Amino acid sequence: MKSRIRLYILLAAIWFVISLPLPWLVGNENVSASSFYTILGIVGIMSIPFVMLGIAWSVKPELAS
Repeated sequence: MKSRIRLYILLAAIWFVISLPLPWLVGNENVSASSFYTILGIVGIMSIPFVMLGIAWSVKPELAS
């Protein structure tokens, strides 16, 4: 059970890192700190349903069909 929880945390972390547009944000001097944190928050909130779907589909794979 503990290894499964670690797997879910790892997959969620990978999803958040992949979904962030960091090269566009970090390499651009025109992006202010406040807009950087706003964009990070928006992307983080938008990623939550996809992480939850991934967990639900790995717990009950029959939901995906």
